[in-house]
Amino acid sequence: MYRDIYSADHGDFRSAVAQFIKQEISPNITAWEAAGMVPRDLYRKTAELGINGLQIAEEYGGGGQKSFMFNAVVLEETGYAAATLGGLQVHLNTVLAYFLEFANAEQRERWMPGLADGSLVTAIAMTEPGTGSDLAGMATTAVRDGDHYVLNGAKTFITGGIQADLVVVVARTSTDAGDRRKGLSLLVVESGMPGFERGRNLDKMGLKAQDTAELSFSDVRVPVSNLLGTEGDAFTMLTHNLAQERLTVAISAQATATAALNLAIDYVKERKVFGQPVANFQNTKFVLAQCAAELAASQALVDRALVNLDNGRLSVADAAAAKLICTETQSRVIDQSLQLHGGYGYMSEYPISRLYTDARVTRIFGGTNEVMRSVVSKSLGL
Repeated sequence: MYRDIYSADHGDFRSAVAQFIKQEISPNITAWEAAGMVPRDLYRKTAELGINGLQIAEEYGGGGQKSFMFNAVVLEETGYAAATLGGLQVHLNTVLAYFLEFANAEQRERWMPGLADGSLVTAIAMTEPGTGSDLAGMATTAVRDGDHYVLNGAKTFITGGIQADLVVVVARTSTDAGDRRKGLSLLVVESGMPGFERGRNLDKMGLKAQDTAELSFSDVRVPVSNLLGTEGDAFTMLTHNLAQERLTVAISAQATATAALNLAIDYVKERKVFGQPVANFQNTKFVLAQCAAELAASQALVDRALVNLDNGRLSVADAAAAKLICTETQSRVIDQSLQLHGGYGYMSEYPISRLYTDARVTRIFGGTNEVMRSVVSKSLGL
């Protein structure tokens, strides 16, 4: 179905991104998966293409874009190519938003140029071993001591945590017995601060080239000047960015499911059984037709959400609905596409195998799909 949300400028940028992925990323994915992360110089290369600084002001070396559409192009092309940007995807579309929205003038001068040129990469540390989606129940604390906070605690499942130079840590700076959501703050922990330790690069089912870390903080002295936004208001700040974060998951899910469908179409045209291409069987045609129809529906939802995000009208509930529908559709489409590959779909050398294992986590991160259903139900007054 024709998409009318992008301009000619987006099209030119899309072509450049697609060519970059073809030359610099796709040939190296197997090696990066074996290493457990992408090489650090990839972030310098993406910065040269303008990807890292898309929404950073021109005065700091960025592109000055207010729109999220160019970010969406990067997400889509990465997904269409069944490729990966490692931790850069979360850095660009989740963490950077907090710097853009809440960093003060001094912090912008200090960090924005490095974020734009690829010399600084970020991660966000929310999840703790015992909290999951219950952010208000986190145990990490930061106690004010003069012009520093003394940070103690542990985080897990932190995307990009192994390579990040700046980690935005959600910590409790005060307690309000009447409201568990109050008293959380965002502190920027810098690589090399005494007491900040990175644990193992977690061995995951999928997303093998995306480093995922355990982090610990033992009496880390974080300058008060590294506080993002207002002390005690982190829950509101995190909620402010939820719509974009969850839409990001939806866009990636939609793109990788589209890649899976295209892989399946190509495969069934070439693979022969019982003397004829698998594409000739009615079951194959019906399965792929169903997948294509579902993807057309979820694409329409994503495109509408993208327009609303740019116009400042995308609600948390609508983003949750997009994340829910797109990741559930992704799961079905990739599963059916792998099934049409037969036994070869189970072999790691076929991209469909990687798409299958990579996709499973999209129904978990960014808030589980059970949480998405809860968010949508609340919007219905239930």
